[in-house]
Amino acid sequence: MGHLDVTPVGDSAVLIRFGDAVEASTHARIMAFVDHLEAAPIPGMVECVPAFTTVTVFYDPVLASYSEVKAELVRRLADVPASTDRRVRVVEIPVCYGGEFGPDLEDVAAHNNLTPEEVVRIHTSGEYIVYAIGFAPGFPYLGGMSERIATPRLATPRLAIPAGSVGIAGGQTGVYPIETPGGWRLIGRTPLRLFRPEDDPPSLLAAGDRVRFYAIDRDEYDRLGEGDDRG
Repeated sequence: MGHLDVTPVGDSAVLIRFGDAVEASTHARIMAFVDHLEAAPIPGMVECVPAFTTVTVFYDPVLASYSEVKAELVRRLADVPASTDRRVRVVEIPVCYGGEFGPDLEDVAAHNNLTPEEVVRIHTSGEYIVYAIGFAPGFPYLGGMSERIATPRLATPRLAIPAGSVGIAGGQTGVYPIETPGGWRLIGRTPLRLFRPEDDPPSLLAAGDRVRFYAIDRDEYDRLGEGDDRG
């Protein structure tokens, strides 16, 4: 895999940096390494958490020292392929765009000299990579959005974003799984619950998944919401 930065994070974690840019090839290497560690954990490992360009490996310092963990990780890195052979899971997410569910759709359109219908068409035409889960439980950071609909965050964040809201921030898109403050531009809402603490795993999405959005009307939104469909 070449030279990678391996550094301590506190006294019970190690961060491995695979690159400096958010790229599909870097993501593939990260997921290959995560798959390897999950299949054969290093001594003392608690969990490993992938992100855009890094993997953080948490370990029990009672069971293994930093030097031991680092040495084992460096050894493992040399044996891991550049990509994973895992079967990619594609999750389709229905979205009711605009109106009360997407109060910023027209602003996104105006910012990019498009119509709201064109924004929806572009947003639903892509397949997005789940690079990481974070910020809020189950919140997916998605890569692969067209720059044609990229839009800056709100200057003043909202105090409460409803669960299921689909937003755009810069060149990224994502879905708020729970009600939380936020500054992303809201273009629609999904009736699917992305975070269910009663389930195992509790998050609908995981790093490495692919996401496709498709447009629905309000009647379909209400129907899916009543059935609490998880996709």
